[in-house]
Amino acid sequence: MSVAKVTEIISSSSKSFDDAVENGIAKASKTLKGITGAWVSDQKVTVNDGKIDEYRVVLKITFVLQD
Repeated sequence: MSVAKVTEIISSSSKSFDDAVENGIAKASKTLKGITGAWVSDQKVTVNDGKIDEYRVVLKITFVLQD
């Protein structure tokens, strides 16, 4: 039997939402072991001079707790 936990992180990218998701999962993988999934719970952009400056996502990361 396994037990999983969900944690929430915020990640950003100057390229795209997809890149922000990849950045977040890559960073989370450095400290969280046993990641089994993630979902985007929110996304937004910051705007500067009428252009998108940054893409941001709120990720819910699921990982299995180790014994």
